[in-house]
Amino acid sequence: MKLKTEIPVLILCILPLLYLSYIWDALPSKIPTQWNIKGEIDGWGGKNSTFFLSAFPFFTYLMMVIIPKIDPKNKLAQMGSKYTQLKFMLVAFMSILSLSILYITKTQNFDNFKIELLIGLLFLGLGNYFQTVKPNYFIGIKTPWTLESETVWKKTHQLGGKLWMLGGILIVICSLLLSKQYIGYTMMAIIAVISIIPIAYSYFEFKKTKQL
Repeated sequence: MKLKTEIPVLILCILPLLYLSYIWDALPSKIPTQWNIKGEIDGWGGKNSTFFLSAFPFFTYLMMVIIPKIDPKNKLAQMGSKYTQLKFMLVAFMSILSLSILYITKTQNFDNFKIELLIGLLFLGLGNYFQTVKPNYFIGIKTPWTLESETVWKKTHQLGGKLWMLGGILIVICSLLLSKQYIGYTMMAIIAVISIIPIAYSYFEFKKTKQL
């Protein structure tokens, strides 16, 4: 792990903490901690809960550093820059999410918070990434059939990657056009479709390989 490549990710980790220290005195005593499928706040916490929220990027980074070290076949370490890109993508998502929640908490402008937009962009990025990811035990569409056959893994991730990109685009569009009353259900339906199809596809592709 080269320090030079880690610096941008580490900066993303500390941004929410720096922003929190800047706005601390302006934060209300009551902080939203969770939203339901309709986009409504259904959980609140004290002001100190923002410390945990601000640490989300760091926890994500720590997990991404540990996983390659426990990979039994050392596949992730062999991915090189591809794994670094994924680590940056996930930490960036968590950093933006943390900053967004801190900002709307400070301004009390909860109605304009579009977490669905961020989720859509994440699926778009992951879909593009999945089309090139190599077989491993931690990242990707891991079914008994993709893990059994490298050919099935490759075909499943090519299809799944395109579906996740399409799903991400649809979620982004829906987040901009639909009301909060409907976007949650629509997003869950899109995620279900783009998740189930690759799983089923991997099974049928595996069956094909056994018939050859």
